[in-house]
Amino acid sequence: MLLEHPDTVVPTEQDAVLATKASRLLAARPPGSLRVQLENGDELTLPRAAAELLGHLLTEMSQGNAITLIPVHAELTTQQAAQLLNVSRPHLVRLLEDGEIPFRKVGTHRRVRFADLEAYRRRLKDRHEAAMAELAEQAQKLEMGY
Repeated sequence: MLLEHPDTVVPTEQDAVLATKASRLLAARPPGSLRVQLENGDELTLPRAAAELLGHLLTEMSQGNAITLIPVHAELTTQQAAQLLNVSRPHLVRLLEDGEIPFRKVGTHRRVRFADLEAYRRRLKDRHEAAMAELAEQAQKLEMGY
C-alpha cells in the first residue's frame, strides 16, 4: 500500500528502463559531486549527498518501486506510521502508548516524527539480528548442521 502522500512517484515500465541505465552510469563514476546538464544548456552541480540520494532513487525506480521522499523532521499520522512499519494501526497505537515510540498529541490525534519511527525500526532490526546470531550460535553448539 502506498503512503498517501502527494509526492509519491510510481515509475512506469519506461521510467524503470531509463532509471536502470542512469543508475548504472552513476554507479560507474567516482563518488563526489555530480554535474547535470539541463536541456536548455544550463549546468547544475549537485552536492555529494544529493548525488548519493539520486543513486538510491534511481535504483528503487529501476526495480519498479514507488518512491516517496519524507523529510526526517516530518510528522506522520498513526495510519501513515503504521503503513511505513507494515503493522496495523492498533498495533502502532499500542507501541506509542507503551512508550516504544515517542509521539505528541495534536488535539486528540497522535503524531509521530519520522526520525523517531526510523530509530524504532533500527532498534527492532538490531534486536532481530542479535536474536538470529544467538540462534545460529546455539544451533552450532548443538551441531544441528547450520
